[in-house]
Amino acid sequence: MAESKKASVDQEIAGHEYDGIKEYDNPLPRWWLWLFILSIFWSVVYVVYFHLGPGLDPEGEYQAEMAAAAAAHPQGGEVAAADLEAKVADPAVVAAGKDVFGKNCVACHGPDGGGLVGPNLADDFFIHGGTPADLFRTISEGVPEKGMLAWKKMLKGDELVAVTAYVKSLRGTTPANPKAPEGQKL
Repeated sequence: MAESKKASVDQEIAGHEYDGIKEYDNPLPRWWLWLFILSIFWSVVYVVYFHLGPGLDPEGEYQAEMAAAAAAHPQGGEVAAADLEAKVADPAVVAAGKDVFGKNCVACHGPDGGGLVGPNLADDFFIHGGTPADLFRTISEGVPEKGMLAWKKMLKGDELVAVTAYVKSLRGTTPANPKAPEGQKL
């Protein structure tokens, strides 16, 4: 019986010895080998599909999502003039703009748009143009040399449009303490 045990042990030894230590030949489990082969197959499919084929790699997927987000939430000068004209005339947009104006613009332009540090928004004089497109560009890009912030990074696209609508609606109103006219008459 001792010889049969010794024979089975000799079969399990890998056949080489180092510093008097004999190494056993322990084969990997079959499920592990199949998982390894499957992962190699999957890596080939992945590279072919995502890097050489129609699939988007992470960078491409990111670019597609950013383009979709930019289309859904326009910033800066990305609003069409016709869309802007339609939204400026909408009373709901003007009401939303009043809220945004009250949170962000009152410190410089006053609660009624009469002007404090910033210019009077209720008169017919405008420094950077008085059309909705000009107002939108001025609000989104700002006027750094005069201390006006560029709001395009702080407000969403629909908030910029709403503030533009509200500022446009202020024209022709009578503020309580208006600032002297600045710019060119429209």
